[in-house]
Amino acid sequence: MMTNHAKLMQFFSVAKSVTGRKKLQKMIYILQKCNVPFEEKYQFHFYGPYSEELTLRVEELCNLGFIQEEKEEKKSFHQYHYQLTEDGKTFLHQFSTDMPDLTDRVDLLNQQSSRFLELVSTMLYFENLPKQAVEEKIHTVKPKQNYSGEEIAEAWEFIQTLRGIPSA
Repeated sequence: MMTNHAKLMQFFSVAKSVTGRKKLQKMIYILQKCNVPFEEKYQFHFYGPYSEELTLRVEELCNLGFIQEEKEEKKSFHQYHYQLTEDGKTFLHQFSTDMPDLTDRVDLLNQQSSRFLELVSTMLYFENLPKQAVEEKIHTVKPKQNYSGEEIAEAWEFIQTLRGIPSA
């Protein structure tokens, strides 16, 4: 088992449950941008930052029986729920990972909607630009989301809160 797989399992151990593939992608990306040592490579995609590596690792963990993926039928789409299995917990106890304490950040992220995390992750993707340019970029690359100035201000505050949480 590779270290990056174990890091994801550690994330699921802390998260308990994650609902939605998009939300999972955004949570890992945002944690990575907060200096949590996830190593998945991301590119900008339709819903913001996306990692094919993350998708493949989660699929591998599901195939190994370490992560459970439950598919729920909604009216016009499928929603996926993820959680660590008992076999995953057993394996994780035998594999040491060098990870900071994720509890506070993961709890805070898991409370947010995937739409909000899409905004936050997109802002972080363009964080090398000046703040005003990031906000303009949001409206350029995400026009259909129609994010308000209030939502963008809330996202900036959220980023500061996340980055201010100490890692134990």
